[in-house]
Amino acid sequence: MNYAISEYPDVVKVTGDLKKLVSEPILSIPKKIMDVYLSEYFEKKCSKSKEIIERAKQRIPGGVQHNLAFNYPFPLVIEKAEGAYLWDVDGNRYIDFLQAGGPTVLGSNPKVIREQVHELLETTGPSTGLFHKYEFKLAEKICELLPSVDFFRMLGSGTESCMAAIRVARLATKKKNIVKMGGAYHGWSDQLAYGIRLPGTMHFEANGVPRQMFKYTQEFYPNDTASLERILKKNQLRGGTAAVLIEPIGPESGTRPLSKDFNKEVRILCDKYGALLIFDEVVTAFRVGLAGAQGYFGVTPDLTVFGKVVAGGYPSAGGLGGRREYMKYLAAGLDSGAKKALIGGTMAANPLSSAAGYFTLCELEKQDGCAKAGRAGDRLTAGLKKIITRYSLPYVAFNQGSICHLETGAAMLLDIDVKKFWTIKKTIHEAHERKAVMEVFGAAYTAEGIITLAGSRLYTSAADTDEIIDEALAGFDRVFSKIKV
Repeated sequence: MNYAISEYPDVVKVTGDLKKLVSEPILSIPKKIMDVYLSEYFEKKCSKSKEIIERAKQRIPGGVQHNLAFNYPFPLVIEKAEGAYLWDVDGNRYIDFLQAGGPTVLGSNPKVIREQVHELLETTGPSTGLFHKYEFKLAEKICELLPSVDFFRMLGSGTESCMAAIRVARLATKKKNIVKMGGAYHGWSDQLAYGIRLPGTMHFEANGVPRQMFKYTQEFYPNDTASLERILKKNQLRGGTAAVLIEPIGPESGTRPLSKDFNKEVRILCDKYGALLIFDEVVTAFRVGLAGAQGYFGVTPDLTVFGKVVAGGYPSAGGLGGRREYMKYLAAGLDSGAKKALIGGTMAANPLSSAAGYFTLCELEKQDGCAKAGRAGDRLTAGLKKIITRYSLPYVAFNQGSICHLETGAAMLLDIDVKKFWTIKKTIHEAHERKAVMEVFGAAYTAEGIITLAGSRLYTSAADTDEIIDEALAGFDRVFSKIKV
C-alpha cells in the first residue's frame, strides 16, 4: 500500500528551526506592502464578497458559520470549487490549499464522485432515517483498509466521534481518566477543550466550560514519553487511565511533528498501564494513506476516530472504529449484550454521506490518490524551502506528505512552563500576536491567488499537477520577495 509520506521529516531539525523562529522577533510583511494588498486587491477586486459578509454579520455571529472561513481582512464568498481551484463571487480564481480543511484528497468536487451522488439523490434522496446499503459498504471498506478496525460506527463529526471514543474507553476499562497530548485538537466537547493549541495551557482557552469538567482530563507534552508515564503512574492512584488520545503525526495535524517512533512508545506505555490507545485520525485517515497513519507507523490503536475524508467532503463526516470487544458498546438497537455508550445522531450515516465516502475511498484506491497528493506536497514544500533560503528568511517549511506547514508566525509553537503558571496568560497573548501575523500572510497569499488554512497549513490534493504547484510557488515568491530582513 502506498502512502503520501515519501520521506518522514527530520523532527529534530524541524523542531530546532521552529524554536529558533519563536525565539526571534516577529518578521511580518511591511505595512506599506500590506496596505497595497488590502486596497488594490481586497477593496477593489473582492467587493461582492465584502458586501455579502457585511450583510451576513446582521444575522450570523461574526458573519460566517465555520471557523475555517474567518479570514483577514474579511471572508471570501466562494461560488465554485473544482479540482485544485476555487472561484469567489467576484470571479477571482484561487489555488485551493485549504481543500475544505483536508477532506477532499482527490480535489474539490470531483466529477466521478458527483455523478454517483447525483444518481443516489434521484433515487433515495439524502436521508430516510432507515438503513441504506451504503452504510454497510462504507463500513466494510474501512474495515478492509484498516486492520485495527473490525467494526465501524458512523457519526456526524470528528467531535462526536472523540466523545464516543471516550465513553467506549471508560466502559471497556472501567477507568475514568483520559490523557491527551497537549496542543492537540480533538473537537470542542467540554472535557477535551483542555490543553488546546498550546501544550500546558490546561483550561485557559476553554471559555464557557466549568473547570470541574476537566477533573478526569490530563495532558502530556508532545515527544515526551516521560511526561506521559508520570501521569499514567499518578492516575493509578486516582481511578486509572481509560485511554490515551493522540493525533499520530503530532498536535494540530502535525504542526508540532512527532518523532517517528513516538507512537510505538505510547503503545507500549498504554499496554503497561492498561489504557486504551486512541488514534485521532480525523485528518490522517485517509490522507496519509488508505491504512491511515497507523498503517504508516506500524502501530495498532485500540480505537480510531474518523472524520473529514470519511464522507469525501460531504457532510456528516465522522465515525469510530475498533476491535469487536470495544465496539460492542456502540451497538445500535435495544439490546447489545452489554452496557451501551450514550451516543446519537439522526443524520449520521445518511445515504448521501455514506455513498460519497464509499465512492471516495474506492476512487482514492483506484487513482493512488494519497500518494499523488503526497508528491504534490513534497514539490510544494521543496519549493517553499528554496524561496525561504533565497531571501534569507527565518521561516520554516516542512510536510508530512500532503499535509504541509509554512510557519511564519509559529503561533502554536510557543512553550509553556506549567510550573510558572503565572506566565501562561502572557504566552497566550504572544500566541495571539503571532496568529495575527499568520493572518496577514494568509491575506497576502490570497491576493496572490492562493488559499491556505490560517496562513500556515496547506493541504495538497491529487488534482495538484506540477504546473499548479509551480504557479503557487511563483505566488509565494512574490510575497516573500517583499519582506526585508
